[in-house]
Amino acid sequence: MTLFDLREEVAVVIGGTGVLGGALAEGLAEAGAKVAVLGRNAGRGEARVKVITDKGGRAAFVSADAISRSSLAEAHQQIEARLGAPTILLNAAGGNDPKVTVTPERAFETIAAEDWRANFELNLMGGVLFPCQEFGPAMCRRGKGSIINIASVSAHIPLSRVVTYSAAKAAVLSLTRFLAREWAANGVRVNSLTPGFFPGEQNRRLLFNEDGTPTARGQVILGHTPMKRFGEARELIGAAVFLASPRASSFVTGADLVVDGGFLAQTI
Repeated sequence: MTLFDLREEVAVVIGGTGVLGGALAEGLAEAGAKVAVLGRNAGRGEARVKVITDKGGRAAFVSADAISRSSLAEAHQQIEARLGAPTILLNAAGGNDPKVTVTPERAFETIAAEDWRANFELNLMGGVLFPCQEFGPAMCRRGKGSIINIASVSAHIPLSRVVTYSAAKAAVLSLTRFLAREWAANGVRVNSLTPGFFPGEQNRRLLFNEDGTPTARGQVILGHTPMKRFGEARELIGAAVFLASPRASSFVTGADLVVDGGFLAQTI
């Protein structure tokens, strides 16, 4: 068995119906894991499962709402019945709501409290807290598990405009380290994976014009990225498989693995 062989693992990918989460679900399946693709969009979830199974992988779509504890509990039961006890949890749900984006027309002080709460509910509560509360204790009881939380470069350096998203993702990093310390003695490792700029459903219009050229904000990002390009979803897979593998990263917990083309290393 190789360092990156996941054939004995059962992976839960929350947000597996999205661009990045879906690519990571495929990557874990390619490494041998049985994968539960969780999300609210059945059409996209089943389509992702078909891609995996067509390649010989093992996967199932399970409908779930990450901000609902009861929905996650029901999903957990389905996963155990269909695939087995989860040993990997990858939390990839999240995103930024335009209503909480600071613009010349929308000042920071005008962002409503309920919109702040909704953004934190999506990115922190549903994005990490509730899934960890549901799946983490069962992993601790079995003495085995790897939890991977998707963070953001904006958690390290608050980016302009997306203040609520940056704050929520910074909280993800803090919660990751807390859980890493709390669950280490139970054999459960908890780490985060920080992507740089990867075009997806929610940020594509911010990064590209309709003709496919970078927007003004996209050009600024590219100018701040030493590799001078955006990332591709599959470029996150190697990092995720490393963190998921109980052999390759057996002594890694509380870490944040950055895949950003050098964005955080750039200064002037």
